[in-house]
Amino acid sequence: MKLYLKFLSIHVRSAMTYRASFFLSCLGHLLITTNVFLSVVFLLDRFGSVGGYTLPQLSLCYAVILAGTSLAECFARGIDAFGRILSEAQFDRIMLRPRPLLFQVLCQDMKPTMFARVLQAAVMLVWAIGSGAVVWTPVKAIVLALMILCGAGVFFGVYLVNACVTFFTLEHIEALNIFMDGPREYGKYPFGIYGKPVLLVLTFLVPLALVQHWPLQYLFDRGPAWYGLLPIVSLVFLIPCGLLWRLGVRHYRSTGS
Repeated sequence: MKLYLKFLSIHVRSAMTYRASFFLSCLGHLLITTNVFLSVVFLLDRFGSVGGYTLPQLSLCYAVILAGTSLAECFARGIDAFGRILSEAQFDRIMLRPRPLLFQVLCQDMKPTMFARVLQAAVMLVWAIGSGAVVWTPVKAIVLALMILCGAGVFFGVYLVNACVTFFTLEHIEALNIFMDGPREYGKYPFGIYGKPVLLVLTFLVPLALVQHWPLQYLFDRGPAWYGLLPIVSLVFLIPCGLLWRLGVRHYRSTGS
């Protein structure tokens, strides 16, 4: 952990070398996600609710997804850029070092500018909580924290799967962006609003619904209390992700470039 924090401090200092660029990048990320959610604000200003969900509830919904994706991208940027690591034969050098391979890949690149989106998600959460989106109890507060943290874990797993695919293709598969970047767009609504087939995929294949749709039903008093345990269940997704990583490492052949 000490070594990881050392790498994190290096990346933060590197990003802050050109402070104007850093803050403009943060502003750009904020404007993108703000623009996504403004469409929800304008829609509900006209219709009042979508699928029975009010604006404070949808704000809470989107804040969970935004916080999860942003935390994962802050610390898993090295995995997201794994195709470049392979194509430039940097993985050969990584394999020679006496540290876990995945740890070194994570330390290759980090994205401190994503903390701006985490801050934006926190502001949206505070507003949603103050607007009466949920009748809060200590248990519901814990469930909300689990949704965000486990959501970051699930997105980390998705990034890891994308990295593992590049062991075999040397390039990222664009279709996986549906689960990597897509949730920042369609995560502004509970996943159940898109229909049963989509909900089944996001429950049993890529368990994003376990950290968003189903726990939200518990928070909004629309489902049983055991829905609040589903964020923890979603972490089972990391097991096949880890096994796929090990398979990819065994399959690895240097590009020699």
